[in-house]
Amino acid sequence: MSESPPTTPVCYRHPGRETYVRCTRCDRPICPDCMREASVGHQCPECTSEGRRSIRPARTAFGGGAAGRHGYVTKALIAVNVLLLLLSIASDRGGDAAVGGSGFGGLLGGNTPLTDWGAVLGQASYVPFGPMHGVAHGEWYRLITAMFLHYGLLHLLLNMWALWVLGRSLEANLGPLRFLALYLITGFGGNVAAYLFSSPQSATVGASTAVFGLFAAIFVIMRRLGRDTSAILPVLVVNLVFTFAVPGISKAGHLGGLVIGALMGLVLAYAPRGRRTLVQVVGGAIIVLALIGLVLIRSAQLLAG
Repeated sequence: MSESPPTTPVCYRHPGRETYVRCTRCDRPICPDCMREASVGHQCPECTSEGRRSIRPARTAFGGGAAGRHGYVTKALIAVNVLLLLLSIASDRGGDAAVGGSGFGGLLGGNTPLTDWGAVLGQASYVPFGPMHGVAHGEWYRLITAMFLHYGLLHLLLNMWALWVLGRSLEANLGPLRFLALYLITGFGGNVAAYLFSSPQSATVGASTAVFGLFAAIFVIMRRLGRDTSAILPVLVVNLVFTFAVPGISKAGHLGGLVIGALMGLVLAYAPRGRRTLVQVVGGAIIVLALIGLVLIRSAQLLAG
């Protein structure tokens, strides 16, 4: 009895295609359309997918995800700031805020109904004998909204340029979530400082509270990575000189953001690797709770006075 000729293998996913190539992991025959290059030979789609699931996603030195390299959070923050300036202009309804302000043809200064609503304000009445507004009267949202509002286009551009330069580097090193937490906590901290140390009737807005926090944080993080920080210090010094030399700038807000940014930078950069996420979350929570406590104390003082 004669033996039958050997059968040519066919692709396990495409039975009509003959092939002599096999997956290096499961040894099943695969056709060119099913081949996935591997370190050795080729693999089938199922084995490739299984291999990807078993590989831990890349993390930064501070525990962040690799998605931070794309700068999605930085771009989103800039978009929110730009959108709110447009809404601020629209809210003015025939006022002088042609481009969000009053000075220099509307480029700088000047409030709008939206900035009146969202600025850091201790306590004040917008009209004689009218109701009191401000953080002391329960409008805590101002401590967040103020970091996304600006007095004019020039004010916005200066802060967004700094956010673009600092944000991309920090987000790439920290990952999206940690960078977002850094931005929000430092902006909140700077606004709390403005509430604590500024006149209760003065209103302040701007992303500079968060931006100054980013300056401090990037200095701490670059030092932790052993990188050169000589280019950061001169820019920071120039911004501090600008803060004290130009009237109308919230000195307390800038310095408060700087201090909170340094503290958050230390928490994020020096958390022990074994319990990194836990230490970072707890450290950030402690800072936020301390700031909330200071707001409660200041509010009690203003209401008692």
